Amino acid sequence: MHAVTSPDVSEAIGPYSHAMKSNGFLFTAGQMPVDADGKISETTIEGQTRQIFRNLRALLASEGLTTSSVVKSTVFVQELNEYPKLNAVYAEEFEGHKPARTTVQVAALPLGAKVEIEFVVEL
Repeated sequence: MHAVTSPDVSEAIGPYSHAMKSNGFLFTAGQMPVDADGKISETTIEGQTRQIFRNLRALLASEGLTTSSVVKSTVFVQELNEYPKLNAVYAEEFEGHKPARTTVQVAALPLGAKVEIEFVVEL
């Protein structure tokens, strides 16, 4: 088992790894919509979702993987009324690939984010 990171993703905001590789899988931590400076610059759910995918793609690329290897995702969203907007970007980002997914509405997310996403990826 070992930690995975990418120079294209800002430092974790807490005492955890961006991802861990173990037993044929890569488990990402929930990714926030932060840019390389560790700040949230996108204000819409669509922009934040795209930034999260940029971060997740960078983590996957550091291990030679793409989103086509994702087997499960978990989405944490603050406002379920933004679910259709989230889904539109999510479908676009996965380009037809449809991993299993759980979506949970939460009271709040770190840094005031609107969305957070984590992946389980087959190596």
